[in-house]
Amino acid sequence: MAETITVDYLVIGAGAMGMAFTDTLLTDTKATVAIVDRYAQPGGHWSVAYPFVRLHQPSNFYGVNSQELGENTIDQTGWNKGLFELATGDEVLAYYSKVMNRTFLPSGRVSYYPKHEYLGKGEFRSIVTNKIYRVGEKTRIVNATYMKVEVPSMRPPKYQVAEGVNLVIPNDLPKISRPYGGYTVVGAGKTGIDTCLWLLANGVDPVHISWIMPRDSWYVERGALQPGPEFAESTAASVAAFNESVMAATSPEDLFLRLQSFQQLTRLDEQVWPTMFRCATVSMAELEQIRKITKIIRQGRVVRLTADEVTLERGTYKPVPDSLYIDCTADGLAKTDPVPVFLGNQITLQSVRQCQQVFSAAFIAHVEATYGNDEVKKNGLCRVIPHPDETMDYLIINFQTYKNGLSWNAEPQTVAWLAQSRLDWFRIFLPQAPEDPAQAAAFYQAVAAQAEGICAKLEELIGQLPEKDASRAKAQLARF
Repeated sequence: MAETITVDYLVIGAGAMGMAFTDTLLTDTKATVAIVDRYAQPGGHWSVAYPFVRLHQPSNFYGVNSQELGENTIDQTGWNKGLFELATGDEVLAYYSKVMNRTFLPSGRVSYYPKHEYLGKGEFRSIVTNKIYRVGEKTRIVNATYMKVEVPSMRPPKYQVAEGVNLVIPNDLPKISRPYGGYTVVGAGKTGIDTCLWLLANGVDPVHISWIMPRDSWYVERGALQPGPEFAESTAASVAAFNESVMAATSPEDLFLRLQSFQQLTRLDEQVWPTMFRCATVSMAELEQIRKITKIIRQGRVVRLTADEVTLERGTYKPVPDSLYIDCTADGLAKTDPVPVFLGNQITLQSVRQCQQVFSAAFIAHVEATYGNDEVKKNGLCRVIPHPDETMDYLIINFQTYKNGLSWNAEPQTVAWLAQSRLDWFRIFLPQAPEDPAQAAAFYQAVAAQAEGICAKLEELIGQLPEKDASRAKAQLARF
């Protein structure tokens, strides 16, 4: 028989989004929360990620609003030298453990159920004992797992692997005990980049690395996303460069070329036009390193691996004998169909700002805490921005982000919350508003006018996409 617990919120998932939502709810309300998670510690996919994983963005913008992650320092060595620190996986896990055990649980308002799985309809079960718990009918259910984060350790590869093939996931790389004839990285996303950098950092000659790259990607240049007064001048230049590029662009292709000329975006090969954008971020030093890998196989996704042949969607090739394959094909963040964030007693955490899932979860908690039972208003402030996948999505998510920002800036309570949110990396792009109310109103009016102009131009550029892409983009924006 199920045991009934009484809480205001049941959060499904103690990953980054669930933790960020709960943190803001604790800060901004007096609510009680139960957190259910299948893993034995908070941190979600970080618990099973590869040991050399790091954030791709500064630690300043990750975690929960109430507590800093890292030491707010600038790296002095390595390929991130000169930029703000990037937390390692171990640091992220230790951080979330500290948040849970030193803030959430001592508050007396959070109960935590590790090694439990959600069954639906307000019930969850212990994986260890099979004991079932149930929440009351008035409890609001918060789904912090909807975005389906996936890393290689969570599933086998989707292609065929013959017996005798040396295939590992990135988690196993630090365990290898001998050299191989060659190293083949399968997958072109963030995990693939990290794996290439790990191989290079550990002395593997680039000539011995092959990279199966179904699609080339546009990368965000990390130097354009730096907080702090040290980067105030370069940040202002980045904002100006983006605005200038959008307003002057004569076509979608021209926009990307302009952004590349300002080092807002970059790509692996100047001769290959990327067809993918998934928010991956690199430093120029990291880009210099991965460009040393010249064996790039662009023949689609892997279909089958055997000891003496690699079969892809658009061809085959003979691998180096005794090759080690590293599977980096997990989807990371899937592009899921958007659903209403607020629907009855259900809250589904999704991105409401481009490439900023953790901030989005904290923002949704702010909206939940601030705007009562007005579901229409709350969903209006939390219009969902699906995770990007194709190059054209860069236009769409920027348009949607600016549109959401315009809605937020019309709400004084939200403006005040954003001003103190450490997770809000957009703060670094705007000068501080004047303290004088009249001057502040004029400031925000000017910001809104500029944002409206950018939205109008982005919408124009979206209309110039090839007919198939434009139709898909318009369909996505129609649901926005």
